Amino acid sequence: MPTPESEAFKAQKPTVPPTFDGVDYDDTVAFKAAQDAIIREQWVKSMMARLVREEMSKCYYREGVNHLEKCGRLRDRYFELLKEAKVKGPRFEQQNYIPK
Repeated sequence: MPTPESEAFKAQKPTVPPTFDGVDYDDTVAFKAAQDAIIREQWVKSMMARLVREEMSKCYYREGVNHLEKCGRLRDRYFELLKEAKVKGPRFEQQNYIPK
C-alpha cells in the first residue's frame, strides 16, 4: 500500500514536465520550474539505481555461490537503470535537445 502524500508534499511537487519544450526562456518563473523538474527527475532516477544496487548487494550476500542465477533479475534491472542514472543538471538538457 503506497504512503499517502501530505498536502505540504503535494505543494512542493513540480507541476511542469521535466523538459524545456514550450518554455519561454524570458519567463524566469517558468524557466526555474522547468529546471527544478529536470533536476528532480534526474535525482529520482539516480536514487532508483541506488536502491536496486543495495537490494542486489543484499541478494549477492544472501545467495552466496548461487547469486548468478538468483540475482540475475536485479542485475539486469540495475544495468538498465545505470544508463540514465547520472545527474547531468538542467544545462545538459538545454544544450543537447534529444527528441523522443
